[in-house]
Amino acid sequence: MLDSFEILTTSGVVLWSRSYVPVSANIINGLIKDVFIEEKVLPGASVADDASAALNPAYKKDQYTLRWASAKDLGLIFVAVYQSLLHLSWIDKLVDNIRTIFVDLYKDQLKKPHTSVVECDFDAYFDQQLKELEGSTARSTVNAQENVQDDITPPSSSGTGADEAPPPVPGLLKAQPSHSNATSTEATPIPTPEASRPSTPLAANHLLSGKSGPKGSTSRRARKAATSSANTSGDEERRKQKPTKGGPKRMRKWDAEGMADEDDGTPLDYSATSPGEDSGADLDYVGGAGSVEAINPDSFGTRTGKGQFVLKDLDDEVHSILQGADAKKAKGASSTSGVVGSSLGAISGLFRNIVGGKVLTKEDLEKPMKGMEEHLLKKNVAREAAVRLCEGVERELIGVKTGSFESIETTIRSAMESSLRKILTPTTSLDLLRSITAVTSPSTLNPLSSKPRPYIISIVGVNGVGKSTNLSKLAFFLLQNNFKLLIAACDTFRSGAVEQLRVHARNLKELATRQDGTGEVELYEKGYGKDAANIAKDAVAHATAHRFDVVLIDTAGRRHNDARLMSSLEKFATFANPDKILMVGEALVGSDSVAQARSFNSSFGPGRRLDGFIISKCDTVGDMVGALVSMVHATGIPVVFLGVGQHYGDLRTLNVGNVVGLLMS
Repeated sequence: MLDSFEILTTSGVVLWSRSYVPVSANIINGLIKDVFIEEKVLPGASVADDASAALNPAYKKDQYTLRWASAKDLGLIFVAVYQSLLHLSWIDKLVDNIRTIFVDLYKDQLKKPHTSVVECDFDAYFDQQLKELEGSTARSTVNAQENVQDDITPPSSSGTGADEAPPPVPGLLKAQPSHSNATSTEATPIPTPEASRPSTPLAANHLLSGKSGPKGSTSRRARKAATSSANTSGDEERRKQKPTKGGPKRMRKWDAEGMADEDDGTPLDYSATSPGEDSGADLDYVGGAGSVEAINPDSFGTRTGKGQFVLKDLDDEVHSILQGADAKKAKGASSTSGVVGSSLGAISGLFRNIVGGKVLTKEDLEKPMKGMEEHLLKKNVAREAAVRLCEGVERELIGVKTGSFESIETTIRSAMESSLRKILTPTTSLDLLRSITAVTSPSTLNPLSSKPRPYIISIVGVNGVGKSTNLSKLAFFLLQNNFKLLIAACDTFRSGAVEQLRVHARNLKELATRQDGTGEVELYEKGYGKDAANIAKDAVAHATAHRFDVVLIDTAGRRHNDARLMSSLEKFATFANPDKILMVGEALVGSDSVAQARSFNSSFGPGRRLDGFIISKCDTVGDMVGALVSMVHATGIPVVFLGVGQHYGDLRTLNVGNVVGLLMS
């Protein structure tokens, strides 16, 4: 655990600090005196250089260890203090990242002459990095422990924790209690399909000499057990086989039409509540009360002065700063040829024969544009979108005269970034909260304004992309803005779809109850096998009658190339008449994203199109975010939200600059 973190100048002025336990000032003073004043550092320490914290020797005083790094040009020292007994593998990376972020944010203030006051609102940035590094280390540690446990821990032979004794095996008699005091330290291997064996080695006089396996030969483990008759556990031998509940499981019978027989009393529609159970979101379907993990709203959004809760983009900002710093280091360490790395280095190499001040022609750009196209394909951009981007950059560069001291790589990069920004930047307003407020609370000053009504949002997409999960994330975001929500379960086809939304509604209601002042949420469902468009229409009528603010409609997943399934979307759009239709797309999908986006965009009837994309699973692709470019390029529909995890708070808005940086990395 980290005890303290200090950011101070070489003259001893503390600019920012965070302490978790009291740490004596003599600890930091000792570092400044021994390392920076008297220079009592170990050989090889890079005090004067902006070296990584891992290269600087650790400073130890009393029971503390101090890891540090410096920013030479600004005269800053970054110090992390923790107990010497602890081993924090992430501490060096924390010091380096905090130095990079702090310098990037406040270098302009620090470089001003005669600066006496520096405004450092740095808490959120530090907390984000500390949480991220601690979390990544904890996850890797747990995974490593599980792998080691799986490898070295054999199944227990003592019977502890087992509910049932192993079934009797033909060819082996059950061992009788043994009065020997000897104990066995050898674990019993897992039974194999050839012959399931008892969990305790049997004594030699309890083995039959008849046929116990193929060709009458006994197994190797049986022969081994015959030589260790004293290793029988008395407690285990007395264990009785646990009786089974009820009779054998009956197989369900189906008729020619695929329906269960009438005499089969087991219902298949488990969405219906049993007598005595509460309906809707109050059903405690999975787990008990209090089983939902609490979510801090500050971890994924901020509240404005007007009281609106907006999704923050802090993680992207921090990552963008760190990636920019890494790019500068890579560029500084590159050779004089201008190769920065990845496939863009090859693009730059193609321009080595072009000197500054040359007017670029189509022939000059042919090979570099081919290299740029291959780079975009590696970033998961569909070929159609990659070709269009490269054509736009080529048109922009033809006839351009390069600067005398401007590299071709810089010219190509800036032109490509400009083209990417044009595609990803939305042309319409994405302020969802403002749109909802305009419909639910229209202005009374305008006599032509319509009556208040619910704002309707429909979620569509192919199978398995995370429609229900992202609908729940969106619902949690709207609950933070005190809206009254109605979730309509219109996926009447997939087994478990209604139950999944019921659990989400219950969890969201519990989270809203914990947070005073948040909105309300209810679930509208009618089970399975019914027309989804009629359920959506009834849900909207129910929301209007009971003064709900927002209706979130979940729909069944469907293949975009199945004309029969896609045709029902037009009826759905007519009956529900949603204000926004959001399509959930996967960041993992490749070139198929173009076909998916175009098919859904044209399936809602004349004059009705998609209103936005929610790109899910963005936390799984790293810098391969080309699916965003492909889908926006194919339809002109903007990306509204990004799914970055599995929790209700893992929803973010699009940072165009960050996405462009990832694509060009």
